[in-house]
Amino acid sequence: MTDFNKILEKAKEIEAKMRESQNKLKKIEVNGTSGGDAIVVYLNGDGEMTKISLSDKVLKEEKEIIQDLIIAAHNDAKNKLKSKTSEEISKATGGLGVPGFKWPL
Repeated sequence: MTDFNKILEKAKEIEAKMRESQNKLKKIEVNGTSGGDAIVVYLNGDGEMTKISLSDKVLKEEKEIIQDLIIAAHNDAKNKLKSKTSEEISKATGGLGVPGFKWPL
């Protein structure tokens, strides 16, 4: 039974670390850029856009180009957020990974 108790203790430890990591993740802010920094999109740890910055230069472009640049900046920010999320989860689980766990992004 000792092995089972060790497994339960380890599971509780990982759960506490995951909870702490999730709280840290909510406080993360990343930014993604496109068009040579003409557009910058900011996302919080929940993947919500919190801010967007458009340079005066880009506003002279056609509507479709601006739309594409916004999408590209958002995708860049989302990829950065996924990377930071994976790093934080890896820290919490000691690099073990948790089968079936996927951060909702």
